[in-house]
Amino acid sequence: MKFMKLGSKPDTFQDQGKSIRYVLSELATDVTIIVGEVIFYLHKFPLLSMSNRLQKLVSKANEENSDVIQLVDFPGGPKAFEICAKFCYGMTVTLNPYNVVAARFAAEYLEMTEEVDRGNLIFKIEVFLNSSVFRSWKDSIIVLQTTKSLQPWSEDLKVVGRCIDSIASKTSMDPSSITWSYTYNRKVAVSDKITEVGMKFPGKLESVPKDWWVEDICELEIDLYKRVMVAVKSKGRMDGSVIGEALRTYAMRWLPDSIEALVSEAHSIRNKSLLETIICLLPSDKGVTCSCSFLLKLLKVAILVGADDSSRDELVKGISLKLDEASVNDLLIPARSPQTTVYDVELVKCLVNRFMARERSSRDKNIPPKSTNDFILGHASWLKVGKLIDGYLAEIARDPNVSLSIFIELLQSIPDSARPIHDALYEAIDIYLQEHSSLTKAEKKHLCSLMDVRKLTMDASMHAAQNECLPLRTVVQVLFFEQIRAAAGVQTLNHRNTDAVDFTRMTEKEYWQKTLPEKQNVLKPLSEIKIKGEDRQKNMKLVKKGSKNRSSGPQLMPSRSRRIFDKLFIGKVSGNGENRSSETSGSSQSPTLRIIQGEMKSSCCTSSRNRRNSIS
Repeated sequence: MKFMKLGSKPDTFQDQGKSIRYVLSELATDVTIIVGEVIFYLHKFPLLSMSNRLQKLVSKANEENSDVIQLVDFPGGPKAFEICAKFCYGMTVTLNPYNVVAARFAAEYLEMTEEVDRGNLIFKIEVFLNSSVFRSWKDSIIVLQTTKSLQPWSEDLKVVGRCIDSIASKTSMDPSSITWSYTYNRKVAVSDKITEVGMKFPGKLESVPKDWWVEDICELEIDLYKRVMVAVKSKGRMDGSVIGEALRTYAMRWLPDSIEALVSEAHSIRNKSLLETIICLLPSDKGVTCSCSFLLKLLKVAILVGADDSSRDELVKGISLKLDEASVNDLLIPARSPQTTVYDVELVKCLVNRFMARERSSRDKNIPPKSTNDFILGHASWLKVGKLIDGYLAEIARDPNVSLSIFIELLQSIPDSARPIHDALYEAIDIYLQEHSSLTKAEKKHLCSLMDVRKLTMDASMHAAQNECLPLRTVVQVLFFEQIRAAAGVQTLNHRNTDAVDFTRMTEKEYWQKTLPEKQNVLKPLSEIKIKGEDRQKNMKLVKKGSKNRSSGPQLMPSRSRRIFDKLFIGKVSGNGENRSSETSGSSQSPTLRIIQGEMKSSCCTSSRNRRNSIS
């Protein structure tokens, strides 16, 4: 911080009750000047030799036979007038960033110009501002803060504009050329050289970050902060990501954390104005430069304080561009009346629809993926949003005011390709069924039909098979597809064992015959068919033996689930093919039943073929 001293003579104060007597000399005084509650007893000659305005006021007072002059609306008050009076008397005057603006305006008020005397106070203060204050990063911010209480003088004398230009110019400098101190408490490392609390000097081994300046200007009031940020953006040298970080830091500094403080009558107007200012300062590409979490927090505050629709739409537009970066907690935005739900589900549905619409349009412009792996690599954002919304569904499922239609609409807003696994969706549906026990069987059936049991993992399938909240049809489907999965594993094991046995018994000639095209091997000896049929039967017996021991091979299904499956499934397909369950009743057979019957026929045919081979 810079100081300036002028003159060297003593002064004294005398307290006189409500007023203060200020005496600059022991000699008899001939003029009394009142500034606020302070009375100054001074001599005319030193003052008149430096101030053109005092010359006019003293002349007017003499015409009225009075030696009292009262200065109304004096900028800076008594302290600023004291500096001017000391300068007139040749006493020591100390100028610093905290009082230099007030002294400058007081000198302007008293017309202490070069026309009155060379080297007058206005000239000296201007030299101090240009050569010292505006060259300093910290001092420029301090001076800008002091101008708040000195309107309209600050604007008339263009001190505010000069401070803002000084600050904006320094933020646009190359970080490698920064040599002054700055505040940086967000990512302070252990190796940083801290000279005092919150103060950091850039070291030789560590480069200065691009956002080194954002914390220092957070101390400004919102109107001054807005003007500084507009000037910084107008320079055109600052990355949008740094602008976004600066706004995020300012919002964290001034916006309260609690909902009660946000909506309180004492601060709601201020918070609303602050929020709308931050939103208007967001970069045009806010969806790229600002984090999704920050934008969602701004949207949450905007809803709570009742910001205008245009501000909300700007935030929604930016959030929909990068919804895949959000977390479930970010989406938990409290709902406002007339909504009856705890969280604003309609808003989240709007965000998802906008995100999916943009993703579909961008996908249509690109070449379609050749495989599922290509799709996953090219559309990772889809998978992230699918996982995000499934987690959000689990949160809102606990709300008794979330209707089934709203829950299903949000569930269906995510395409099937964004849900390769349905474990999280199953968890959300399970919670919803537990919290909404009044649902009818048809509603439960419809909700569970939106879940693909084939996309459940082993753990989720075993949990669903024993879940009493699920409809009977869903449990049967889970058991059936789990049975198919287990059977596929056993079939793979059988195939591997059969190939191993056949290979050990195969001669070199037989090996080459097997590798020939099928047309050359149509006629095979009957004995060879018989041997292979017997080997296959032996392997089947080995598998059945191994299934009794859990450690010896894969299990088809736990005994309890198998009993449920046998009781439900065999009962459904036995008889004349009639459906005896109310869960699967209908004029036509369901796809599940057709698959089951086809599977049973296939197994029967396979069994008969095995018997024919063994007999031959």
